[in-house]
Amino acid sequence: MLFFESMPWYAFAMGILVLLGLMLINEVTRRSKNLALFTYIGLPILLTLFIWPKTSGPGTPMGYWFPWVKTYSALAGVLGFMALRYVKGLNQNKWMLIFPPAILAINILEAVFRDFECYNFSGIVDGVYINGGIWNIMNGVAGILSIITICGWAGIFIGQDKNKDMLWPDQMWFWIIAYDIWNFAYVYNCIPDHSFYSGLILLLSCTIPAFFIKKGAWLQHRAQTLALWAMFSLTMPYFAETSMFAVKSSHNTVTLTTLSALALLSNAAVFVYQFKRIHQLKLNPLKDEIFVDLKGYQEIIIDNKKDETTQTPVHSGM
Repeated sequence: MLFFESMPWYAFAMGILVLLGLMLINEVTRRSKNLALFTYIGLPILLTLFIWPKTSGPGTPMGYWFPWVKTYSALAGVLGFMALRYVKGLNQNKWMLIFPPAILAINILEAVFRDFECYNFSGIVDGVYINGGIWNIMNGVAGILSIITICGWAGIFIGQDKNKDMLWPDQMWFWIIAYDIWNFAYVYNCIPDHSFYSGLILLLSCTIPAFFIKKGAWLQHRAQTLALWAMFSLTMPYFAETSMFAVKSSHNTVTLTTLSALALLSNAAVFVYQFKRIHQLKLNPLKDEIFVDLKGYQEIIIDNKKDETTQTPVHSGM
């Protein structure tokens, strides 16, 4: 069962180069406010005015609604997170803390809609070969479960070091892994010949930093790397499609079914586990953090020296 057709060494090497490039730019822009402002505001304005209408207009692989919506929604996420990080006192506004889960849910919902839309597609659609089927429905349901299990946003806080990262300790590793499986399945279902770069490499570029460089900042990593890749894709729409570095999907129906089934099962498992904790600890998932007793949660709090006297308190169920 193969995900991709045969991959030449230079395509694999390019994948590693893209991965390292995304991680490097993400790391540099999370450490420098000025570079972040140029990268996520100045550069997109220039590209929108002078480049993208020519490179990603109708008839190109990026000439339909989804790539454009995804680019601007990812940039909106980055800018909203930057406001939380750099505007004094904004992270204390409980209504502003709704923004991170809201933009995350909207991004997932966009993909869920596209998965359902692709169910009836067969052949070249919007310049991309799509083989629709029951896997689109299974993965769409997995995405809905991923939205439902977004939790603990009341505990989002800004790190006290000079980088001022947006940290979300209740966003645990098992939710991230389930999300990654779902998202890879979405890309594999709906943009199959882009799934090596837009799926596997892009997801690794935010998951590796979240696990090994700056824990607790997964959503910040995700928004920035997604925005970077989306901007690159609109600028170079044929890179993942027809260039010498393109990696084609196998379009294998067994692979499609298995991957979406795995996405559905993993997100269902997170849902069941989360529901069990909510029930046992008598928590309100709209207000309470759910995983405060887990080691991963506590490490993020300790590593970032969160001042509990100035932050939203954790739930009283523990």
